[in-house]
Amino acid sequence: MPTIPLKLALGPVLFFWHRDDILRFYAEAADWPLDTLYLGEVVCGRRQQLRSQDWIALAAELAAAGREVVLSCQALLESESDLKRLRRLADNGQLAIEANDLGAARLARERNLPFVAGPHLNIYNADTLAVMHSLGAYRWLPPVEMSRDILAAVLTAARRRQLDIETEVFAWGRLPLALSSRCFTARHYQLNKDDCQFRCLEHPDGLRLSTRDGQGFLAINGTQTLSDGCQALLQHLCGMAAIGVDRVRISPQAQETGAVVRAFRQVLDGQSEVAGLMTELSRLAPGLPVDGYWRGQAGIHPLENHHAHS
Repeated sequence: MPTIPLKLALGPVLFFWHRDDILRFYAEAADWPLDTLYLGEVVCGRRQQLRSQDWIALAAELAAAGREVVLSCQALLESESDLKRLRRLADNGQLAIEANDLGAARLARERNLPFVAGPHLNIYNADTLAVMHSLGAYRWLPPVEMSRDILAAVLTAARRRQLDIETEVFAWGRLPLALSSRCFTARHYQLNKDDCQFRCLEHPDGLRLSTRDGQGFLAINGTQTLSDGCQALLQHLCGMAAIGVDRVRISPQAQETGAVVRAFRQVLDGQSEVAGLMTELSRLAPGLPVDGYWRGQAGIHPLENHHAHS
């Protein structure tokens, strides 16, 4: 089996976990076969189990072990306290940031700090990608709903413009679809947003929503809406490399993230067939495995099969 020239990244934890669980998770992740780790609170400024300085210290500890570590910034900034946390991350003096808001991109530019243009920046074409590159982005993530064919066209146009920027694709996990100033979890429990009682802690993989006929539809995570299904692009890794993707992202889940990382690494290293691993990963996924967006269909569409294809 051939190796696949893609690097492997662990995205930021999107859910609200207890401090001890976060620290335990990253202590384990330090031994996983990863190239890049992203750390930080992306979703909600009220989530303060770890504060900005805690994230920076944890990131520096992981970076000292020889990994690329990136500090992920909040995607929806609503208050001065949110801006203060963003400035602390941008002023860390050592590590790159993942900008999920244009304000973060601007701060990085002002500080000559290289940054990753996160999936929440909504980059849909080579013109926008060129703007981000001019601001200092050295890597970008396409929006999670972008199909393989559209991404291939964007990357072709980027090569024509000689943009020296890496591409990372969200390849595993519940898809982060949207953010709102309203807290959906608080509303579910008939609580005010400012008195949410941190109910997100009760749902470490998000709170599932079903249609009236019982079909899984979405998951809510405080102010964030995610897919109920789990993006599962293991069988598309060869096709990604062929169009110019550089690395793939695994989004953390409450259980068995390490097993997912190892499965991806086995395929990238040419040590295992996709079909057998997908059968196992389907049991570990937080929702039904889907790949509809990548194939240019509705994102909720399940995998066509468990065999390798592009």
